[in-house]
Amino acid sequence: MRRIALISCTKSKQAYPCQAKKMYRTSNLFTKAVSYIEKQEYDDWFILSAKHGLLNKETLIDPYDITLLSMNAKQRKDWSHNVFFQLRTLSDCEFDFYAGSKYREYLIPLLKKEDFICRIPLQGLPIGKQLQYYKQALNDED
Repeated sequence: MRRIALISCTKSKQAYPCQAKKMYRTSNLFTKAVSYIEKQEYDDWFILSAKHGLLNKETLIDPYDITLLSMNAKQRKDWSHNVFFQLRTLSDCEFDFYAGSKYREYLIPLLKKEDFICRIPLQGLPIGKQLQYYKQALNDED
């Protein structure tokens, strides 16, 4: 079973076209989450993008100004269905979500209905506590 980490995009972005993994590096939370994820035993990781859906970290993208937070429930459901169909193409996977509730609320039930294993390692932690967790975990590994 392949372990895949999914991390949400951020409102804060670079002002120029670049690889997706670099686009969101203006966000401290994204940067720390990626550093943490890359030190874990994941087979791969992807970005959950409000504009692009499931986004490969190596894909070259332009800056954009779309967030799930500004979408209504129907738009988030549509987004979740699109991402679900993208994730279904990955075979024999389980998913760990490093993404806020708006990214998970409709997507995880779709995945679980198809018997995918979904985990939320930092569930319930506000952003400040997530940053503390990453800082502690990354310091402990050094």
